[in-house]
Amino acid sequence: MKGICLDVEDARVIDEHYALVYAPRRSRSRFAENTVQVFDSEEEVRQAANPENKLYAAKVIGPSRSSEGVRLYYLSSWLE
Repeated sequence: MKGICLDVEDARVIDEHYALVYAPRRSRSRFAENTVQVFDSEEEVRQAANPENKLYAAKVIGPSRSSEGVRLYYLSSWLE
């Protein structure tokens, strides 16, 4: 994926994950690490989703370090 920098400290960290994402606007495609909670399964993340509180189930790629040193997750897809 263009724009993703691999974290050389641990090659295992760049992967696709099921995650709960806090997103005031779902138009964004990347999210800071503190707004993402990784889950083990799609079923778990779907149960935890709470759109009324802007918590959405998604598949994300990351984490990756930005040029500013912030760890980011990139949206792969929203789980509707």
